[in-house]
Parts: sequence; C-alpha cells; structure tokens
Amino acid sequence: MKVLATVFLMAAIVAVFSFYTEADINTKAALGKKLFSEKILSKDSSVSCASCHKPQFAFADTTAFSVGIGGKLTKRNTPSVLNMKNRPYFFWDGRAASLEEQALMPIQNPDEMNVSIAEAVQRLNNSTVYKKLFLKIFKQAPNAKNLGAAFAAYEKTLETVDSKFDDWSNNIKKLTAQEERGRQVFVGDKSKCFECHRMEDFTTDEFKNIGLYNGKDLNDAGLFNITKNEADKGKFKIPGLRNIAVTAPYMHNGMFATLEQVVDYYNNPAQFVKDGINTDALLQQPLGLTEREKKDLVVFLKTLTDKKYLRK
Repeated sequence: MKVLATVFLMAAIVAVFSFYTEADINTKAALGKKLFSEKILSKDSSVSCASCHKPQFAFADTTAFSVGIGGKLTKRNTPSVLNMKNRPYFFWDGRAASLEEQALMPIQNPDEMNVSIAEAVQRLNNSTVYKKLFLKIFKQAPNAKNLGAAFAAYEKTLETVDSKFDDWSNNIKKLTAQEERGRQVFVGDKSKCFECHRMEDFTTDEFKNIGLYNGKDLNDAGLFNITKNEADKGKFKIPGLRNIAVTAPYMHNGMFATLEQVVDYYNNPAQFVKDGINTDALLQQPLGLTEREKKDLVVFLKTLTDKKYLRK
C-alpha cells in the first residue's frame, strides 16, 4: 500500500507541476522557450535545439562540430543564438533571411534533427499539451508558420547587455589598466579589429574571407555555396563578439580552441594557412601585434561577456 501511495503521490506532483508549467506559458516567447528544449522535434526524439545551443555556454556548443541525430556531426561550428534580434540574416552563410526561417532549418537538416516540418507539426498536433498551448497563444493549431514564430519570439528575448564593457560604456565601472590597453588595441588601426567588429553587438554583419579557405583541406566555400559568385569563395558572416569568452571553439570550422589562438591567427594568417584563396585585403599582411598587445587584446575581449555566463 505504501508503494502504491507513493506512486499516486508522485503522479500527483507531476500533474501539478505540469499544470503550473503550462499555465505559465502565455506568450509566444514562453512557448518558444519550451520548444527550444523539445526533443520530439528530432527524428528519434534524441536531440533538441538546446542540445547544440547550450544555454550555459551562451547558447553555443563546446565542440568544433555538434552531434546531431544518430551521432552525425554538423558541417560547421554551432554559433551562439544570443543577440540575434537585430541581425539581417542568419547562419554562417546567411542563407536564412529571418529568425522564423532560420528556426525551421535545423529541424529538417539530415545531420541535425532530420525530420520534415510536416512531421514535426504533426507531432505537435498529436501532443495534447502542445496543441492546447498553440491554440491558447496563436488561436490556431500548430503549423509551420506559428512554429517558426514561436522560436523567433523566444530568440528575440536572448539579448545580453550586462557585461563589464557595458558597465564601462555606461560609466558604472572602470576597466583595468590592461583591459583599457586591450580596448585601445581593439579600436586602433594596427589590429584592424574595429573594421569588422563594431556597432552594439560588435559586428558589421558583412561577409569576409579571413584566409580559412584554400580549396583543399579547408574547402568550405561559405557564401559562394549560396551565391555561386567566385568573389564570395571562402566568405562567412562576421559573428558578433558578445559573450566570446564562453563560446569556444572559434571560427566557422571550430579551428581554434582559445582566444589566444584566434588572436595569433589574425596577427599572421599566412603562418597558419599558407595557401589561402581570396583572403580579404585587411589580412594579406601580418598585423605585427606585440606579445603584450595580443595579451591585452584577449583580456579586453573577455569584458564583452555577459556576467551571467562568466565562470565563478
């Protein structure tokens, strides 16, 4: 009897928890947050968006290539989905023009979640919980359009503006002497960082070839795969630098494990890739940063990370 009573008690707790969880979901963003961790949107219900966009790592992954359905690896490094609200296009090659469009693509990707949108929508309609939530929030049963809208609404809430740099910018705190030296390196002409990494989220939202394409062992042509324009070979979207301290490894191919390695690369790309094709003019000559300048730059870059993601 005690065992039976315990079972009933646990069932009651689960039921109450579920009730309050559903009752708390009253907005598109709240529904999107729930869907972000929903594994039934993958073929064998093994992965979700959060499997690769890990919240504790600023919604990026910790490996060069993420593990999708059946242990398959993604073709590119998983970027953070933070601070995407004001981006004009998405993915490393910019193939999605909106968050709504972007959100549905990993579901269909055979290396990621590998399920058609039609099947994903059917699964949501077969779920009493999800059908009820979509009807409550969208006044419609789940469909492709409102699924994308829910994801997009959630991702638009993922903006971060509480870094040490933000405190400095708002005259709340001062940077250390080394951080200030690093900031001067960052905005100075010598490093060329500010040419591509400026504005609120430290990106110009342009496409650049930084020397990581040679058509051989580095053969991801990036934007060219979308435009078929020879001038676009090896170009990728310039990522924002917010939360950069916790989103390693870096670059579209996860080639570098640390910020120190990234800075070393930019200082002299040809030292790492001698046969890069179509490398941007900004990086065709070594920058000539000193060891102190490189260290100071790394220290400054770490000030761009929101406090909630900094390791204690």
